[in-house]
Amino acid sequence: MISILQAKFKLFLRKPMLMIGMTVMSIVFALLLGAANYTNINIPVYTDIENIEETTLWKDLTQSQSFEFKPVTEDEAKKMVSEGDAEAAVKLEEDSYTIVVVTKTSSNLHLLESYLQTFYGDLLLEDKIKEATAASGQIDSNAVLDELKEKEENPLFKIQAASFRGDDAVIIDNQLQTIFGFTLFFVIYTISYNVHNILQERMWGVWDRMILSPLKKWQMYAGNLVYSFLMGYVQVALIFFVFRYGVGVDFYGGFGKTLIVLIPYVFSIVALALFLVSVVKSTQQFNAIISLISVSLSMLGGAYWPLEIVSSDFLLMVSDFVPIKHAMEGLKAATIYGAPISELLYPISILTLMGVVLIGIGINVMERKNV
Repeated sequence: MISILQAKFKLFLRKPMLMIGMTVMSIVFALLLGAANYTNINIPVYTDIENIEETTLWKDLTQSQSFEFKPVTEDEAKKMVSEGDAEAAVKLEEDSYTIVVVTKTSSNLHLLESYLQTFYGDLLLEDKIKEATAASGQIDSNAVLDELKEKEENPLFKIQAASFRGDDAVIIDNQLQTIFGFTLFFVIYTISYNVHNILQERMWGVWDRMILSPLKKWQMYAGNLVYSFLMGYVQVALIFFVFRYGVGVDFYGGFGKTLIVLIPYVFSIVALALFLVSVVKSTQQFNAIISLISVSLSMLGGAYWPLEIVSSDFLLMVSDFVPIKHAMEGLKAATIYGAPISELLYPISILTLMGVVLIGIGINVMERKNV
């Protein structure tokens, strides 16, 4: 088995483009489809304040997670708004602001105005307190400000945030949906074409020659299947590492658990590919059926869209027999829902069972053909 693995890896080093191509395509598709949903709202900003980017005002303003403020000149800001490159522009002053818009029908205009009102309200609170106490002449403004700071540090009431989500509630993270879906989809091709080498070697008579060698038949199967598993797992793990540490995607603290869920999924796809190799008669048939199978499984398994939006009971029933569905459930549970490892055992067990059954049937059918 070790000799077969060594030979396979040497062949991979000569022709690595299949895995590289599928890996790059997964990353590119996920980035392109996710780009429209995960960017902040760009707001051009102009002001008469010198060195605005070095002021505390600017640093506090840009803490928003919804808006991305970009300093520009007044002419540039108005041009961007008039040409539709920005929904609105903002003129910043020390104690006020002005929003420049072409139309008030923008869906984000109220959000922007609410954010600026809250921001300036907090910013000018201290000045308002000083004005009010100075007008009365009987209240020490410093004492009021000190008390305010004390209450902020030690509030009378402590608010604890908790989720009110029920057990059957559904959460859809479009970014992770895209990453998981395309990664699981493209790795099918990588694994399948590696397992496909078994068919080619049998047709070329390579296996007949290896049988005459000291190699045992189980070693021949194990060498090819282990190599296909390793290549598939390295691909999906590499994609996840790129998005987690390169792009900075939030895996909700479940990144390590996703790598565990991927193990039975890759195993089940290796088994599925072996089953397909056992039933086809030629390379042409395999190339045709793998495209049909991979797309169908991705659609039924929820790789292209969340199964939560599917209302057909029949399609949902069919999806129970699709490995991608259980892999997607496991990955979402590990990340979005924060499930512990014990709750991931169900999808892991289903994927493992699928793999064992398919690999058993595949080897049995393949051996019967040689009788």
